[in-house]
Amino acid sequence: MPTTMPLHETAVDAWKEQYTEIASLAGGLAHEIRNPLSTIRLNLELLEEDLRIDEGPRARRNCQKVQTVLRECGHLEQILNDFLQFARANALHLQRVSLNAEVQRFLEFFAPQAADAHVEISPHLAASLPDIELDPQLFRQLMLNLAGNALQAMPQGGRLEVLTYARPAAIVLELIDTGCGMDEHTQQRMFETFFSTKPGGSGLGLPTSRRIVEAHGGTMHCESTPGAGTRFRMAFPVATAEDFPASDS
Repeated sequence: MPTTMPLHETAVDAWKEQYTEIASLAGGLAHEIRNPLSTIRLNLELLEEDLRIDEGPRARRNCQKVQTVLRECGHLEQILNDFLQFARANALHLQRVSLNAEVQRFLEFFAPQAADAHVEISPHLAASLPDIELDPQLFRQLMLNLAGNALQAMPQGGRLEVLTYARPAAIVLELIDTGCGMDEHTQQRMFETFFSTKPGGSGLGLPTSRRIVEAHGGTMHCESTPGAGTRFRMAFPVATAEDFPASDS
């Protein structure tokens, strides 16, 4: 007698199929936009070089206009990159890993950028944590988004604390900065796509971050006080033996 797939599994499979189609369309659209945008940027750079040769006032004014358009091209390219990250945030390639090891690897990479911004990184990583299922590349993007936001919130320098600890059936990661914080209105809207308080921001960094966490079966919460800093708390489920069954040998 044929078995019937449970309704929730059918729904999950349908969602995955729909997501794959959307991600593919997003990638194709970004590719079609990026090619002519790259051509426009290249020709503008060549035009800027020609205008720099002429030291007349009209050439200088035109050169400034070209530089403005070049900056906007760079902004469009950043939006495209952010959109692709958002669209692909659910495409996981899971590995069984130590969260502490992934955090330490990121902090080693990020340390020079933090030092340049006069931000002290203070890690507090609990020992002997169980493994979790993680896509290392997406986790790196998550950390880049959150740590990058923290640096922008501390333009005069400050401290970024990074904590890991265990909770029942979950491993928790926290990032706490001593920056400017967010008001209630910003906190209510910060996970909305394309909402941003930064000039030139795409408004996709935090929505992408939450999608990455939720795609791993985790949760993400934020606490922030204007003038007192921000805390992001993410809980990831602990990997089980059923998640990675031993291979027959």
